[in-house]
Amino acid sequence: MTGRTNFERLDTARLPSPCHVLDLARLEDNLKLLKRVSGESGVEILLALKAFSCFAVADLVSKYLSGTAASGLYEARLGKTRFGGQMHAYAPGLKEADIDEMLIYADHLILNSLGQWRRFREKLVGAPGVHFGLRVNPGHNEVENPLYDPCAPWSRLGVPANELTAADLDGLSGIHIHALCDHPYEAFDRMLAAVEENCGHLFGAIEWINLGGGLLITEEGFPVDTFISRLKEFRERTGLTVYLEPGTAVGLHAGALVSEVLDRTGNVGELAIMDTSATCHMPDVIEAPFTPDVLGAQTLPRDMEAAPGESNIVRLGGPTCLAGDIIGTYRFETPPRVGDRVVFLDLGYYTMVKATTFNGTPLPALALWDSRSDALEVVREFSYADFEGRLS
Repeated sequence: MTGRTNFERLDTARLPSPCHVLDLARLEDNLKLLKRVSGESGVEILLALKAFSCFAVADLVSKYLSGTAASGLYEARLGKTRFGGQMHAYAPGLKEADIDEMLIYADHLILNSLGQWRRFREKLVGAPGVHFGLRVNPGHNEVENPLYDPCAPWSRLGVPANELTAADLDGLSGIHIHALCDHPYEAFDRMLAAVEENCGHLFGAIEWINLGGGLLITEEGFPVDTFISRLKEFRERTGLTVYLEPGTAVGLHAGALVSEVLDRTGNVGELAIMDTSATCHMPDVIEAPFTPDVLGAQTLPRDMEAAPGESNIVRLGGPTCLAGDIIGTYRFETPPRVGDRVVFLDLGYYTMVKATTFNGTPLPALALWDSRSDALEVVREFSYADFEGRLS
């Protein structure tokens, strides 16, 4: 069952606007599939909080996954205190002042460089029960957009594998690899082959390897059985404990963003001003860029020119003063009017975690909805106090 089909049954009149909506049914389907991958392959799967950190569903997530992965102190604290389970923490820039607190939450702490490890080693090694690792750049590129490519030239993320020897890992028990971004299985297969070729000389010095995330495991058509076999074979042959830390795959097709039309206007083409913003509430729309699908509408190219006289083609934009606050251009069967609700699909990941209040734009509320029973709960609404609290 696709996320699109699920959200066709959502009564948006029951919600405040704007509002993030998580479908608990689809979320649980994703988690069940990840649990199956873990059980049949023998790997441990963690939720990458950088993509999806909605602790309102922490109990559901912890039922199926081994723990969480963090990219800094605050995420580490959130993962340990809200989600429980294992906590694997990594930060490109680790502050010495944060180390003591980080060690309270982290079961695995991954350093970004040998310089970090050597500088902080004496402080770290006395922490009971904490395993230390090093982020390694495998020298393999799969990501086309430089903004998201951790293996691009001049990357600050990790130590190039060809600059490391096994002796460099003295005192460390594992390595962390991350080289994908919303990729299919074939990219993972190529990456893992490159990891074996370029990092294999380190395997004898380590006990575990974290292969990162960025893989669309829960997308329809993903070859799950092939993936399980590949992971199991790699794990058994190398003798390493293997971790994965998906983020997008956890929330894939489980989230939507409901918005209301504030105004209809025109400038050569038809325009609608929404109460949600690309730059504030879905910044990857601008950064990637990409155009989110809209329920009941055809998504048109972002670079298409205005279509004068075509009333069914409407460009949707946010309420901020940023000229480029454009969500996308769509062909509607019935163009939305002022007061109508619009449902933007598949916006459960890299949205809530990146949202801002630029221009004083309110943050979207959060609702949990179960498409199996139609049960709906608005679990969080934001107010002026949340905006003011971030300022001084």
